[in-house]
Amino acid sequence: MTSVKEIESAIRQLPDSEKKSLALKINDLYWDAWDEQLAGDITSGRLDDLIAETEKEINEGNVKPLDEVIRDS
Repeated sequence: MTSVKEIESAIRQLPDSEKKSLALKINDLYWDAWDEQLAGDITSGRLDDLIAETEKEINEGNVKPLDEVIRDS
């Protein structure tokens, strides 16, 4: 298997356009893995307590609308 240092060295030798393309692909892979993890957590029920707590806070009026939070920052 290729080491991280070897990969970094190879990346440094790429033209800027290929570095950008590679960075975008790596970013997509990262977010695809994140989406899969989140979907798995939702399906398995790992987030049920967090979702219930959040819904309770919303129903009790303890949450500000996002536009209000942004405006007040």
